[in-house]
Amino acid sequence: MRGLACFLMFQTHCYDSWLSGGARQSKFFTYSQLGGTFPAPLFLFLAGTSFALVTEKLRQKNLPPFQIAGTTIRRGAEIFGFGLLFRLQEYLIAWGWAPKSDLLRVDILNTIGLSMMLMGLVCWLVLAWGGHDHAKLALILTSAGTALLISLLTPPLWTTWRPRWLPWPLESYVNGVHNLGTPQPWLFPIFPWAAFAFAGLAVGFMLQSQWSRRRETAMFCFAGVAGIVLVQSARRLDAQPRQLYAVYDFWHTSPNFFLIRVGMLLVILAGSYAWCRWGAGQWGFSPLILLGRASLLVYWVHIEFVYGRFSILPKRAVNIGTASAGLLTIFLAMLALAFIRTRWKGRGTEITAWFRRPLRAA
Repeated sequence: MRGLACFLMFQTHCYDSWLSGGARQSKFFTYSQLGGTFPAPLFLFLAGTSFALVTEKLRQKNLPPFQIAGTTIRRGAEIFGFGLLFRLQEYLIAWGWAPKSDLLRVDILNTIGLSMMLMGLVCWLVLAWGGHDHAKLALILTSAGTALLISLLTPPLWTTWRPRWLPWPLESYVNGVHNLGTPQPWLFPIFPWAAFAFAGLAVGFMLQSQWSRRRETAMFCFAGVAGIVLVQSARRLDAQPRQLYAVYDFWHTSPNFFLIRVGMLLVILAGSYAWCRWGAGQWGFSPLILLGRASLLVYWVHIEFVYGRFSILPKRAVNIGTASAGLLTIFLAMLALAFIRTRWKGRGTEITAWFRRPLRAA
């Protein structure tokens, strides 16, 4: 799933950066940007599922809740630190024309790191309060409830409940206001983006349950069906004439749109399981699997060659064909980088074996 997120991210960024004004008016560009709505939710959702896996392993070692929380929160702080370093790197490379406010821009890495720290705090509270009896069920329900709560609070926190009393660098982590006076949909504040991480956390704990382990295939099929039901239910809710919020923005803050995307993530999860269990994931070398194993590195590097000063094509100046050739170049270059990274880490021979365990892979 991370590999798919990387590819969708590449195509979205490449076409957005390089296509000229005329090409940007085409349906092709519209569809490419529609595909760009998936990478961020995918990365956050997978951060949640991975977090659940790590937490469960630590629980099986009978570690106390505060030690589990400390381990997971520190990892989240590392990712948050990477996000700050990434912003500093981009500012230094763009020295002379990048505004200083870019150093405090809320990017996806910042939100992933903060989401992990929040998940660590929530898991600690659940485990410390409830002990080990029925802890798995409590973690699932709390994670799902937190995801829904974040989604429900997003519309007012972007409009009528805006914390204007906070300095803009802090308020930006709530609603993405940056220094522009109003929330910006191109940023990644906690509301609503952290909700995807908590949704992934709930799914991750469900996948780690004994029932799911005994009925692995049935569980992933159920996830796909549940995703379709969730999408259709959210669409019906959105079609209702009465709305709960004074200001309603379907594409950016709507809880209904959040549920639709979570449903689609569940469908992608089921599809990824099928791909790894019965599809090309069993064939050996898989470009998407390789990209997924080095997702942080290729994210960090490709930005500079697409949006940065070292862009391989002139920005907003080429047609669809030229931009597509550039996309292929970026894809192959990032694939080579991922291959070198996995070999250098001494894990190149484990790529296929890792993904031949469908539960872990998905």
